[in-house]
Amino acid sequence: MLYFSKIKIITVIFISLFFIYIALSNIFKFDDNFLKNKINLGLDLQGGSYLLLEIDNQPIISQTLQNKLVDLKKIFKEKSLYVKNFSIQSNKILFETKFESIEFIQNLLEDKNSDLNPYFDKFKTHQYVVENSENYFSLYLSDYGIVLLNNSSLDQAVEIVRRRVDETGTNEPNILKRGKNRIVVELPGLDDPARIKSLLGKTANLTFQFVSSTENDAFGTEILKFDNGVDQANVSKRIILNGDNLVDAKARMDTQNNETIVSFTLDRVGSKKFGRATSENVGKQLAIILDGKIISAPSIREPILGGSGQISGNFTFQSATDLALLLRSGALPAPMNIIEERTVGPDLGKDSIKAGIISLIVGFTFVVLFMIYKYRIFGFIANIALITNLFLLIGVLTLFGATLTLPGIAGIILTVGMAVDANVLIFERIKEEIRKENNLIIAFDSGYVKSRTAIIDANITTLIAAVILFVMGSGPVKGFSVTLGIGILTTLFSVYFIARLLSSIYVKKNKEKLNLI
Repeated sequence: MLYFSKIKIITVIFISLFFIYIALSNIFKFDDNFLKNKINLGLDLQGGSYLLLEIDNQPIISQTLQNKLVDLKKIFKEKSLYVKNFSIQSNKILFETKFESIEFIQNLLEDKNSDLNPYFDKFKTHQYVVENSENYFSLYLSDYGIVLLNNSSLDQAVEIVRRRVDETGTNEPNILKRGKNRIVVELPGLDDPARIKSLLGKTANLTFQFVSSTENDAFGTEILKFDNGVDQANVSKRIILNGDNLVDAKARMDTQNNETIVSFTLDRVGSKKFGRATSENVGKQLAIILDGKIISAPSIREPILGGSGQISGNFTFQSATDLALLLRSGALPAPMNIIEERTVGPDLGKDSIKAGIISLIVGFTFVVLFMIYKYRIFGFIANIALITNLFLLIGVLTLFGATLTLPGIAGIILTVGMAVDANVLIFERIKEEIRKENNLIIAFDSGYVKSRTAIIDANITTLIAAVILFVMGSGPVKGFSVTLGIGILTTLFSVYFIARLLSSIYVKKNKEKLNLI
């Protein structure tokens, strides 16, 4: 155990120096620093804002059922089936048929190979449930189907929230899923989240629809209010274009009218649709609608064939910038509500850092003094390994760009205690071996070997607990588990490689002394 090959010695020294260099890059700015990652301070240390968002998935369920209703009508018409009284009530599609058509419709709905397949092949389960009561049918989403929709909308919402937050330039935001329909947004260093809240609270569902002068529109009409909340217009339900066809959107100044506008660019499909619609409707008003409100309704003076256009609406430059950001990031799959909001002041964060550093210094100082008093030169060696262990831990956290929270500092302090505990077990075992063995090298070797099982068992069980905390916990609990888990691994490395290497060098040079420890 006390023998080290040259390759092993070089490897231990290289790993130690490498992570010490990375750890010090958080304090000093090296000109040749190849690593851009730093340890980020969490919300509880540098202050900032915490938002908990909840997704309302009911519109998605309603839209899914509405789409299925359209498919049903189309298929039944093609099959020349008599079906009437279609409606959607209580998240169910309801319709009525003739008695002689019941069996045929039942088989059509339940046939996985039919054109109208309400089943979901994945996992051999179905997404829709069909009920039949006499000549009435109801079709509704199964529990599994709802879970699929919820998971899909949550994943999509997280990605869009991340895009919106990133485009505001917020430093190191933390965006996480919480449960089946909630998203946690942590914004370190941000004291006033008003703009972020405004951006996240908008669905950003953009549509282009013509203003209709008559109520006898073939697609139907609806009355929508303008963004000012006063004016209103009768708008055709036919959607000419939506935000899915947008490639880019930017805020800029219109030099002719001296007003702020939002210019947008469409993809190839959107360009064709927009060009055809504007060519056939010159002179009509085109309503630009965002989340059910009309932003503007300009008249089409000439066909727009270039795949680009602009939105005007008495914008300030900030509001135009925010609108362009919303359009670029895409529409949320469902509305979101802010159900919890917290703001942590930077002073509280500074106090937390100060308290954490003081506790670490005090604890570390007492540990260092105790080890030197109890084990003399080997206590000094253990302290060197302990200091190196802290650098290794901070280096690994830096390498992964981890976020350090107050519980994370607690994990570091606990790591110090565990590292000392391992050295104490080894040195006490060595003392027992020296009483039975005259050869110091054999005694030290036996001490390391015989204490290894107890040390590894203790650290492995703690590592299992850390993994469980990481998997089952969230937020600060995960921060604690990460530092604790990494600390266990760096502790084992520092004890069995760094401290053992230094101990072996000293023992070999002083093997004639009778009382080394």
